[in-house]
Amino acid sequence: MDVGATPCARMGAMNAIISATELASDLAGERPPVVLDVRWQLSVAKAAGQPPFDGRAAYEAGHVPGAVYVDLDQELAGAAGAAGRHPLPDLAEFGAAMRRAGVSAARPVVVYDGGQGWAAARAWWLLRWAGHPDVRVLDGGLPQWPGDLSVDVPARVEGDFEPAPGAAGLLDADGAAALARSGVLFDARAGERYRGEVEPIDRVGGHIPGAVSAPTNENVGPDGRFLPVEELHDRFKALGAFAGAEVGVYCGSGVSGAHEVLALAVAGVPAALYVGSWSEWSSDPSRPVAVGPDPQ
Repeated sequence: MDVGATPCARMGAMNAIISATELASDLAGERPPVVLDVRWQLSVAKAAGQPPFDGRAAYEAGHVPGAVYVDLDQELAGAAGAAGRHPLPDLAEFGAAMRRAGVSAARPVVVYDGGQGWAAARAWWLLRWAGHPDVRVLDGGLPQWPGDLSVDVPARVEGDFEPAPGAAGLLDADGAAALARSGVLFDARAGERYRGEVEPIDRVGGHIPGAVSAPTNENVGPDGRFLPVEELHDRFKALGAFAGAEVGVYCGSGVSGAHEVLALAVAGVPAALYVGSWSEWSSDPSRPVAVGPDPQ
């Protein structure tokens, strides 16, 4: 269990998102950010005989000018297994992937996806955890972009980013269980999955005993942009996040949970992420499972 975060990371969390207008202005400035396109969708289409979402094809069809495509499954996660469906990537491989994308420690980074925000938040969290000091998410994703899209793939300029993990809170299974007892552990999945009424992906439905249901989709408005800071603050306060306790988040596989960590950061609340999340927790039959609307 590691719920720590450096003071620098906690201060930077208050500036975790950027509007499309601000991004357009920054790209026209003297110190433009590196822009990463992380379009991805959680898909159960394969089970229904449908092709999965192709983020690279979507990128090639049109992207923010100058953006570089990053594959969530291949570059922002390790191989699925006992540690979950989207465990932490190998640190050396992650660093190499970010350098290939042009990421450098001294240059700001902006990440975006197709509008849901989950994949972009995963990239944001991972870069923050790995020590990058200036990463922001395009609020509302690509649908908010005001300018023309480009089909040109930019020439890649190698970056110099070297991961130094520990700048954002990280939980393992034991740490998540302990935090559910001693602090606040949010379950970012849909309420019906938390209650155990349905489970379309993992071995069993339900939630970690003591976890509080806080679906990610309630952090954003109809346009996919985050609710005003005051509303996010009030939401998390009502759920117990402002009682001086440590806060953690999990989801299905550590993707939508990163979006909740981002929402908490916007509201001024540092939170740790249980990356293995329910896909890791539920894979071990010895771990307890709670069902129904109550945390216990």
